[in-house]
Amino acid sequence: MTAFSLADLEAVIAERLASGDDTSYTRKLAARGMPKAAQKLGEEAVETVIASLSGDRAAVTSETADLLYHLLVVLALSGVTLDDVLEELARRTGRSGLDEKAARPKD
Repeated sequence: MTAFSLADLEAVIAERLASGDDTSYTRKLAARGMPKAAQKLGEEAVETVIASLSGDRAAVTSETADLLYHLLVVLALSGVTLDDVLEELARRTGRSGLDEKAARPKD
């Protein structure tokens, strides 16, 4: 297993968002705003689904990396940290997924 973690990626994204580097894809994506970042996240999610249906392990790996990167960009732009998400996941642990889903407010 690699020593590189999602927390490491979150830190790289934060650094690039704070930098003045105009060659940074992360900065360029953020400059286009949340609508573009969210669109890219959605595109990567669809590409990950397509790759998973194809049975191509390398494509699933590559598309999932893109998906995780774009998810962390959207989280950063939303002011949500990876720790916030992990705390929510920890809160849900110990309950069945069906019980947790049933307890959510209805729209």
